[in-house]
Amino acid sequence: MEQQIRFCTTTDGVRIAYGTVGQGPPLIRVLGWFTHLEFEWENPRWRRLYEGMADRFTYIRYDGRGMGLSDRDVTDFSSDAFVHDLEAVVDATGFERVALYGISQGGPTAILYALRHPERVSHLIIYGSAVRSTWPEEQQEMMLSLIRQGWGSDVPAHRQFFTGLFMPDGDMEAIQAFNEMQRVSASAENVAAMLTPPPELPPFDLRELLPQVAVPTLVIHRRGDAIVPFEAGREIAAGIPGARFLPLEGRNHAALADADQPVMEIMAKAIADFVGEGQQAVTADTPSGMVTILFTDMEGSTTLTQRLGDARAQEVLRAHNTIVREALKAHGGSEIKHTGDGVMASFPTASGALECAIAVQLAFAAHNESAETPVRVRIGLNAGEPVAEEEDLFGTAVQLAARVCAQAEPGRILVPDGVRHLVAGKGFLFSDQGDVVLRGFEDPVRLYEVRWEEA
Repeated sequence: MEQQIRFCTTTDGVRIAYGTVGQGPPLIRVLGWFTHLEFEWENPRWRRLYEGMADRFTYIRYDGRGMGLSDRDVTDFSSDAFVHDLEAVVDATGFERVALYGISQGGPTAILYALRHPERVSHLIIYGSAVRSTWPEEQQEMMLSLIRQGWGSDVPAHRQFFTGLFMPDGDMEAIQAFNEMQRVSASAENVAAMLTPPPELPPFDLRELLPQVAVPTLVIHRRGDAIVPFEAGREIAAGIPGARFLPLEGRNHAALADADQPVMEIMAKAIADFVGEGQQAVTADTPSGMVTILFTDMEGSTTLTQRLGDARAQEVLRAHNTIVREALKAHGGSEIKHTGDGVMASFPTASGALECAIAVQLAFAAHNESAETPVRVRIGLNAGEPVAEEEDLFGTAVQLAARVCAQAEPGRILVPDGVRHLVAGKGFLFSDQGDVVLRGFEDPVRLYEVRWEEA
């Protein structure tokens, strides 16, 4: 299991690095500071935690502005700026709705995003967080002094203060790793800027906004948390209508894969159960036996992003998603997953899949008449008996559908001979494209282009 690291750009021009691993419902970790996608993944202890989440979710982590692999030459560390980072990541994933996992300082960012974009958030999970400052002024001054004196030095004493708060029960190996994480994650200037609110702004306090949160929320907090008091978690849960509260034992604010394993297993299961509520598994929606698989693929999505920029390219992708999903809903299709620049779906009948494919191409033709940036998609189908597992479909039937899609010209629909036979006598028109050798398949496959213009 390896993470896939990509980059996206915020509306104010900051490049953000994000990593994706696993499969299943999308869950985005929102963490305020001390992140470095590569360093975290290379540490066996942290990696075990992430792989545990990836067994249940499409787990997405990102480095916020000023840290990790993201742009570090930035000056805006306001709460709005952190929300811009999250907006860019959510849009870049291609998912219409995601669950947000706001940890520590990432909690307020996740809450603000849920307030501004409730339609994009399926579930909100807050761990070890607060919505107002819980540190005494003298403690803040001491922290800033330690940071400015030697945060980036090879001597970890300046960072040990934070390590002691984040993991008071950590062993020597964990302490050394966390000390190093702080050093590589961000510069002293950026850390100090993150911890110093602009003097022209009122003190940080989101309590009055909590009653406006309108997405399902789970708040998790450890009773002995040494850096964010337990009462801060209770305050969030009490302020959000209908929020659930899960108290956990322990003092470590930062989870340890070994010492905290029993507690982390409880938390991971609670999150999985919470996110899974109300969701229908693909395997439940997919009929057993024969199904028809449909793939869409946008023409030149990478070139489009380079030409338009991330934000505008994402608007084009959303237009694609809307058109395809409306057609799936109208023709009995089930979306299996988003592929980044397309959609994979299944249908109980080949005729329903073909009708959906034609509806998609007709909808894009109408859309392109007035769109500033036309969208052209290729569509490929195949029928067979795929293997249903972990809310996904696998096997030769799926692979062939993907290869057929890749063979299609933009704006066209291709199917193999088997699909043509399944819809014989139902009024569909086909144009014989001959035998084609598809990547990964030894024998040539007879392909047909669907001719809907004449239908």
